[in-house]
Amino acid sequence: MNMINFDDLKKGADGLVPAIVQDKNTLQVLMLGYMNAESLQKTQETGLVTFWSRSQGKLWTKGETSGNYLHLVASAVDCDADTLLVTAVPDGPTCHTGSKTCWGDAVPEHRGFIRELESVIVGRHEQMPEKSYTTSLFKAGTPRMAQKVGEEAVETVIEAVKGDDERLLYEASDLIYHLLVLLVSKGYGIEDLEKELIVRHK
Repeated sequence: MNMINFDDLKKGADGLVPAIVQDKNTLQVLMLGYMNAESLQKTQETGLVTFWSRSQGKLWTKGETSGNYLHLVASAVDCDADTLLVTAVPDGPTCHTGSKTCWGDAVPEHRGFIRELESVIVGRHEQMPEKSYTTSLFKAGTPRMAQKVGEEAVETVIEAVKGDDERLLYEASDLIYHLLVLLVSKGYGIEDLEKELIVRHK
């Protein structure tokens, strides 16, 4: 496993390394900051992504002012041991402008939303809130969830054959949602589908 030698970096880069932050659920790149040994240690100890502010010359925990914290999931060092990839779960918009990412419109709002939807469904499965349609599906059990997938699949096929593209997208979206609910109930998700498809692709 690669490790960053911050002492060596102090000789030519002020002991700082770029830290790319990626959303754990959507896989979107959220922002770029800089870390030194102290900020990396604080990030690991608190679970809140913390940078070294070059402009203020001090540690800076993302969200300490806005409340939009970045909760650490994992960190990885690149092959040259001079850049960090930080995987995190954001509390809200990452950019100070209110945008989801620091690249604004360059990263469309819908990019990665299916994974975000999956994370919401997982949350419903864990918490089972009352008056939630997703909760009612989980409570109804596998036969009902499977039936809904079948129904939505048939409706998707019907609209495709009819040539109604607007309805096709509507019904296909219903199909994807209900399929995700069924998969989550079985302990699976998009990542498992990707693994299966990769095996087939090979």
